[in-house]
Amino acid sequence: MKKMTMMQALACAGCLVVPMAMAAQNDPTLSQDKTFLTNAAEGGMAEIQMGQLASQKASNPKVKAFGQKMVTDHTMLNNELKPFADQDGLTPPTSLSPEDQAEYDKLNGLSGSDFDKAYISAMMKDHDKDLQDFKQEVATTQDPKLKATVEKAEKVIAQHHRLADKLGNSMGVTASSGM
Repeated sequence: MKKMTMMQALACAGCLVVPMAMAAQNDPTLSQDKTFLTNAAEGGMAEIQMGQLASQKASNPKVKAFGQKMVTDHTMLNNELKPFADQDGLTPPTSLSPEDQAEYDKLNGLSGSDFDKAYISAMMKDHDKDLQDFKQEVATTQDPKLKATVEKAEKVIAQHHRLADKLGNSMGVTASSGM
């Protein structure tokens, strides 16, 4: 067997390291984790701002309480997911997405039972989607620490989903109609 020079050994090691680094960079699971974390941060921010609006504007005390619960719980969830986003170099959102801003503006223009129904309808719809997104992340992430955190968060989202549906049903609201 022929001996390698130091330069040949380093060149050979470089041939192994570069493809491994590129594979990690192009890993769809890592990309999916980043997308999930970005969407979760944006969604959490929207839930907090709309929850604050509901805790101020809702005429139904149960809707007001639900809004405050969204503020409390989504602040906690955002704080728990933030270290993972920081680790991936993601910047937290500073404003609502255009879709969430449009929903916020729509809600802000309503009052009384119209507000209550539209808010709960939006929460039913949002938490249905959020629950699916969290379940998908649990099923696909390869990061055991992220998975454990998302599994814990999924339970909170599932509780929100049940509460929103129960409240909506008691008010005659569906996730799609708002009425």
